[in-house]
Amino acid sequence: MSSLSQFKKWISQHRKQCLEDYFSFLRFKSISADPAFKKDVLSCAEWLKNYIAKTTGMKAELIKTKGYPLVFAENKEAGPKAPTLLIYGHYDVQPVDPLQLWKSDPFEPTVRDGKIFARGAVDDKGQIFFAIMAVRAWKELGLRLPINLKFCIEGEEESSSTGLSKALASLKHKMKADSLLVVDFSQFDQSSPAVSLGARGILAMEVTLTGSNSDLHSGEHGGLAYNPNKALAQLLSQLWDQNGRVQVDGFYESVKEAAKEKKFFAFRYDKKDYSKEFGVEAFGGEKGLTLAENNVFMPTLEINGISGGYTGQGFKTVIPKEAIAKISVRLVPNQDPDKVGRLVAAFLKKRVVKGMKINVAFLGGEPAFRGKVNSSLAKAVAKASEEVTGKVCKNVLCGGSIPIMAKMIRELNCDIVGTGYCLPTDNIHAPNEHFSWDRFEKGFLTVARVLELL
Repeated sequence: MSSLSQFKKWISQHRKQCLEDYFSFLRFKSISADPAFKKDVLSCAEWLKNYIAKTTGMKAELIKTKGYPLVFAENKEAGPKAPTLLIYGHYDVQPVDPLQLWKSDPFEPTVRDGKIFARGAVDDKGQIFFAIMAVRAWKELGLRLPINLKFCIEGEEESSSTGLSKALASLKHKMKADSLLVVDFSQFDQSSPAVSLGARGILAMEVTLTGSNSDLHSGEHGGLAYNPNKALAQLLSQLWDQNGRVQVDGFYESVKEAAKEKKFFAFRYDKKDYSKEFGVEAFGGEKGLTLAENNVFMPTLEINGISGGYTGQGFKTVIPKEAIAKISVRLVPNQDPDKVGRLVAAFLKKRVVKGMKINVAFLGGEPAFRGKVNSSLAKAVAKASEEVTGKVCKNVLCGGSIPIMAKMIRELNCDIVGTGYCLPTDNIHAPNEHFSWDRFEKGFLTVARVLELL
């Protein structure tokens, strides 16, 4: 019997128990961004540490940080001459708002049409859990791991990875590895797998315009006080020209020509498919560039939220005291978050309406990262996923960001590869997040085979 056949038989025989354990993991309300759920996050970490130790035989522990603890586990039985793989994931999840749009309790896993609905079902509890199951299967099948293996599972990926970021320098010897496998990515399309070899970086900012000491009556003060909402709208509109190109001086100066890089990667969408899948008819980005160029090879600047005045039910006639915008920049290789942030702030401060007070706050940022197309890990993930799915594996880049990755690569000095079986239609970060069991199983089989191929 081939090794893949062994693992297929194991997951089939243990499906009921795997689902029960997976559901137990999903029931923890491990929302790292909301302090009200601190107890739940800590309970989740403790449960996961104990589960890994009990089911995989790995030495597992909780590592304290300035934020939530890391779940760290390792198996060094292969010896000092064998390669070491570090698998990264996270046990925290996004908030569930708006709750009324969920068809079932987000923390009570529900199966509908072969899909498991719950917050974290795929991002990232489902995906890190199938990796843990793969190690459990190796143990229960009586197989000896041919490589040394470590897990780093953090509790703040959804809220800037503060704890891991601050602790990483002191932990780099403990986490030292030849390769880093990030189990928090997507497959290429409904049937084809993907090897993710990079993602854009991110810079987050908050811009506040203040025009008065308090909200003002829009009749008594209309025509006298300049409205911060108006000033903010006018200011933000200057960030792009009519072709969608960012107008911040120096914004593109470190961006290299992507022509050489593009030939190595596939991109999942054309305009027709994207429009059909997401109902988008108005396309963003810079005119004259392809969807791939706009989404993964070029930096973007987006307004993620605007607030000011009254937006509740009914009507309230005020000129608000202040108006606020949340802005994010997705960065490509060679762009420095701090430098780009200073450029954007200078642009806004120079162009704001005279007399309007402006404050630009930086909320964090990390650069983009890239892995090597021909690394041993990339080849192993591609081969394993092709064996599991029967489809050609695509090399892809991610337009989104996993902020801690660039720092982990720098500190650990290792190569990186991303894998996963998420789909854009899984509603990650949205109501009714879900993951299908067949893709959970593919993820399990892929990781189990990767451990052997390395």
